[in-house]
Amino acid sequence: MNKKLDVQKLSAQYIVRELKQEEAAIVYDLCKENPLFYRYHPPFVTAESILEDMKALPPHKDYKDKYYIGFFQHSQLAAVMDLIADYPQKSTAWIGFFAVNIRCQKRGVGTGIISDCAACLKLLGFEKIRLGIDKGNPQSRAFWTKNHFVLTEGEISAGETAYCMMERRL
Repeated sequence: MNKKLDVQKLSAQYIVRELKQEEAAIVYDLCKENPLFYRYHPPFVTAESILEDMKALPPHKDYKDKYYIGFFQHSQLAAVMDLIADYPQKSTAWIGFFAVNIRCQKRGVGTGIISDCAACLKLLGFEKIRLGIDKGNPQSRAFWTKNHFVLTEGEISAGETAYCMMERRL
């Protein structure tokens, strides 16, 4: 993708905007309520780790392709997503992180967001969405499988954990 993504178009139901570093506290508040994720993805979240994630880039990418975004329902942060355009290859969107507010879970919020994002990305010419889930995390695997993602190549080891790659063709 050659131009900046209009993140508001990623959802018909939520206000979507890029999150600023000054908003790391609201992301931290959302993430700290999900201890199951951090059981499989140590260490447990901190305000500092949120700031690091907001700046983190995969190899050979720059900030013009990174979208650290919040999905808001009125003034409440319903979900957060780290999206990288054209990674690991052109026409692929990479979800580096996705978390749904615990008060919104099991209500179709996450599935609705992923469905809207997939539809928008397809219209923009993306062919697939890729991501890695923590090996052994049943909640993550069930969520992404329900959202039409399939396991691809084997595992990638990363320090204390291993990731299983998944993708969804658009």
